[in-house]
Amino acid sequence: MAATGWKRVRRAARAAVILAFVRALTIMPLGLGLALGGALGRLAWHLSPRMRREMRASLAAAFPAKDDAERDAIARASLVHLGWLGGEVITLRRWAPRMDDYVEASAEAISTLERALARGKGIILVLGHIGNWELTCRLSRYVQPNAAIAKRSWHASIDALAARARAEHGVETFWRDDPATGRAMLKLFKQGGTLGILIDQDIRDVQSVFVPFFGRAAATPRAPADLALRFGAAVLVVTCHRRGARPGDGHRLEVTEVPYDREPTDREAEVVRLTGACVALQEEAIRRHPAEWVWMHQRWKSAPPSA
Repeated sequence: MAATGWKRVRRAARAAVILAFVRALTIMPLGLGLALGGALGRLAWHLSPRMRREMRASLAAAFPAKDDAERDAIARASLVHLGWLGGEVITLRRWAPRMDDYVEASAEAISTLERALARGKGIILVLGHIGNWELTCRLSRYVQPNAAIAKRSWHASIDALAARARAEHGVETFWRDDPATGRAMLKLFKQGGTLGILIDQDIRDVQSVFVPFFGRAAATPRAPADLALRFGAAVLVVTCHRRGARPGDGHRLEVTEVPYDREPTDREAEVVRLTGACVALQEEAIRRHPAEWVWMHQRWKSAPPSA
């Protein structure tokens, strides 16, 4: 068998094992999922020297005034948080009936959504890997049709599982590399729908602009600003935060509308300004809850163009 064929077989086998494991975990109660996820998060700090280096580098860039011990404490807490996040997502089907209690959306947040929806131009939800971003599906009942842009994983069966999970909570998945995604977005905005886009990562194959993030220029996807200017859609930054220090304390969603000039004289400058305003809100949220962001991501890996 050719090497490429053998590689496909190994990937399929690995995907089958992962899917079987995930399906087995979905029957766990939330409390057990949180306990297991937290334990795995604590273990991850010790098992991956590379990840420790990456997290330390990112935290040093973001918080130069903190000492090594403070930054390491944030990194460890971040991994525990990600473990809890995994436990919440995997067991979501079990506890979804009490979503409203576990994920708080204030009357003000819902009012902001409904005002934007009433304009009939669509909504762009600007998201980040802050808190449990998958639980922003709590808002989908207020803004339909609803979809999110996502990147495919290394196996189609895992992508299908993720897409089904989102669909159960009213969120369609638009795959970033799918040729049909452009047409799907056009249709969505014509219907006055809502599109969620994560912008807090440096993604080399996505059109980006450089805006400040923790005082340093960071390549940031420009799609939300471009789409807003094209369709006149409202731009809402949504962040998610844990309500307490205990794993089962639940989350709180915050929604902030970012105004912009719908007929700018300098379109490119407005794209940069709007993107920067969204990132500034995300940075503010991360500063308030530093243990709830993905510090292993190398946010400043792309160098800005020289003057």
